[in-house]
Amino acid sequence: MSKLTGQFLIEDMTPAEIDRARKVEAVLPALREVAAEVDARGEFHVPHVKTLSEAGLLGLIVPEAYGGLGGGLRDLCAATFALGTACPSTALTFFFHCSSASRGLLALEALEEGLFTAEEAPQVRAFAEQVLTTMGSSGRWLANFASESEKSEKAAITIGTTATEVEGGYLLNGVKSFGCATGVADRYLVTASLTGYDTAAGLCTFFVERDAEGVSEREHWDAIGMRGTATHGIILKDVFVAAQDALAIPAAFTRCMQMSRGSFVGNQVAGIAVYLGAAYTLYQYTIGQLRSKKFADSDKPVGTAPYQQELIGKMMVELETAAVWLRRQVELESCDPPLLPKDEVVKRWRLCKGVVSEAAFSLATYCVKAAGTGGGTGNHGVPARSMRDLCMGLVQAFPAERGRLMAAQMEIAGSEQAQFGTRQG
Repeated sequence: MSKLTGQFLIEDMTPAEIDRARKVEAVLPALREVAAEVDARGEFHVPHVKTLSEAGLLGLIVPEAYGGLGGGLRDLCAATFALGTACPSTALTFFFHCSSASRGLLALEALEEGLFTAEEAPQVRAFAEQVLTTMGSSGRWLANFASESEKSEKAAITIGTTATEVEGGYLLNGVKSFGCATGVADRYLVTASLTGYDTAAGLCTFFVERDAEGVSEREHWDAIGMRGTATHGIILKDVFVAAQDALAIPAAFTRCMQMSRGSFVGNQVAGIAVYLGAAYTLYQYTIGQLRSKKFADSDKPVGTAPYQQELIGKMMVELETAAVWLRRQVELESCDPPLLPKDEVVKRWRLCKGVVSEAAFSLATYCVKAAGTGGGTGNHGVPARSMRDLCMGLVQAFPAERGRLMAAQMEIAGSEQAQFGTRQG
């Protein structure tokens, strides 16, 4: 029996994980069929929303009690890897949708740990359940808007978007520069800072309807790679959010973050699995070409040439390096009981992200060399398209150099740069 695509990454799937992976496998042909078109047009393929929703995958990591499939981090990593082999842009967009589940899952865990008072608990539970039912039983797509273009020296992400309390709810103002599924998702989850707060304690989460008054899209981003992610972001101008669509309890966001197994709100490792999936497909494509193309004089496969075999060996090293590092990180963030304390898991993630993304990109350069001028440099061919997609992994979240710096800082000082900061005024 042939293995499912996701089993390349998650090699020891349980029967339940295999069942969920089969649902992922079933949608791969639809994604693969339009992958080149998605890249050429630089737009998200909207019919994919229906394809993924009808397969139940929008609720992949949502508990069954809320209409989801009941999967976990291993399922998500297997899924984003597999989807990445078919259409990296769609896979990355899907990852960011699934990351929205953390706003519900971590809140429920924080409630169980007693991190909220009896007065706060009903609001926290209601918001968490709204997140999970939206993704699960309703099968709707959520875009997750946290990041902004502003940078600060002391925090990885600076939130300048503000939420001002008014009668019946809040008014949101600001610009979100990054967030997949802009104009595509059914609803947006927006992180903003309550006015009057200048620390991460003021960060809160809000449901914003895609077509709400005051919501507009930023200028389309003509990216080098991952071109079909609809990542251009939104502008919020006095957008009203009703109180029932807000989790605006001070320090609720930071309390929920305490519950994650990995960095930030967790699940980040599944995002980088997309890039391993893209690299895996490129490797398979290149090996297929080197086996099928023959020398005119000897009829031997081109891949038998010493030069090509040197490149193949390097490709194999890069692919295995990325896979081994990623599998280890998934294990650290999903095993029960935990193998390492959270700070050690985060430290290794800082290293893992850079190792995987750089190994994947290095593999792409070897594949382009192996394909040659005729087979590797057409801008919309598999090698060039994959190389452009994998280029994005070098800078997404943080480059390898910054990851190593943060890991070293944790090793010596015992702490790293703050994840979130705010800007008021």
